[in-house]
Amino acid sequence: MNRRTLLKTAFVATAASILRPELQAQAPAAGGWPIKPLPFDPKKLKGLSEKLIVSHHDNNYAGAARRIGQIQQMLAGLPNNAPGFQVKGLKMEELIATNSAILHEEYFGNLGGDGKASGGVQQAIATDFGGFDKWEQGFRATSIALGGGSGWAILNFNLRDGKLHNYIAFDHTDNVAFGRPILVNDMFEHAYHMDYGSNAAMYIDAFMQNINWDECNRRLEEAKKMYASLRG
Repeated sequence: MNRRTLLKTAFVATAASILRPELQAQAPAAGGWPIKPLPFDPKKLKGLSEKLIVSHHDNNYAGAARRIGQIQQMLAGLPNNAPGFQVKGLKMEELIATNSAILHEEYFGNLGGDGKASGGVQQAIATDFGGFDKWEQGFRATSIALGGGSGWAILNFNLRDGKLHNYIAFDHTDNVAFGRPILVNDMFEHAYHMDYGSNAAMYIDAFMQNINWDECNRRLEEAKKMYASLRG
């Protein structure tokens, strides 16, 4: 067994041990992607109404989860000689729905906190961005740039260079290919229009006040272990 194979085996084993509970919860089912409940009380968020959060979870996230099963059933039913454009179209829809479900779970997972950054993630942000305030300014700017349209603002740990970056994911698909999301902000209008109309800036203020930084710290530790396996 060569070094490349050893590294690959170590990475897969480490990733599996870190993510096993999450992967088990997300195992594909006949009816689609299992829908996770909200990990917080939607009545207790600051500046984000219960009606908005429940609608977002039950319609947008759950809708994407259900679409995965529908699309996969359609793929399974295609004949062997199905035209390429039909396969490509369904595979693109599968990718969009899958990433939507994943990013929604990450989004809801990093809400429900007090918005006060602390711990390793605060230190890592300060190091990689030249200061926490500088990162926050950039993350807000990335988010606001997507206002009135669609996309996700993501603080991502890039497993290629081992650093944190602010990226966007447009239409659930365009994002760094090899990274672990640490903080995810949904900037599709469905995430805020019910409360704030087109005022994306006010929504971003509310989002920042509800970040669960403990969850972000947990994700960062996952990412560091994956990166260490790759570099070992």
